[in-house]
Amino acid sequence: MGNGEISVYCGGGIGKTMMAIGKAVRSANSGKTVIMIQFLKGRSPEGVEVLARLEPEIRLFRFEKFEKHYEELSEEEQKEEARNIQNGVNFARKVMLTGECDVLILDEILRLMDEGLYTVEELLKLVQSKADDMELVLTGRVLPDELKPYVNFISKIEA
Repeated sequence: MGNGEISVYCGGGIGKTMMAIGKAVRSANSGKTVIMIQFLKGRSPEGVEVLARLEPEIRLFRFEKFEKHYEELSEEEQKEEARNIQNGVNFARKVMLTGECDVLILDEILRLMDEGLYTVEELLKLVQSKADDMELVLTGRVLPDELKPYVNFISKIEA
């Protein structure tokens, strides 16, 4: 994988986030700066505690307030969390426009569409705003057909 490419880890299987973390570690080991923004994971640091020790080469952001995963929240909590998630998307857009890192990982961003929190059109605009030399990694269950022409590498993880 070279500069400016877009990778997607998708499918119904387990391990998409771990593949993205592996990409982050490989990139940091090559001297690149990495930002990972996680969506729909809640505030719990479970499974990513080690990333805090890898700062400033790898920086992890979660904008959600509640400890539980999005689908476990009440309807009212989901509405509040949707605003927090939108803040995360806005931050991703800012990172892409400013070129703040070499590699940007948007973990579970594809699931935002499954939950009705983001549209394919919005994601397409986000992807198109990427700096030419920034690598982008997207994870989630389903890769929309409209995005496939922009993607250089797709890894499908099945159960």
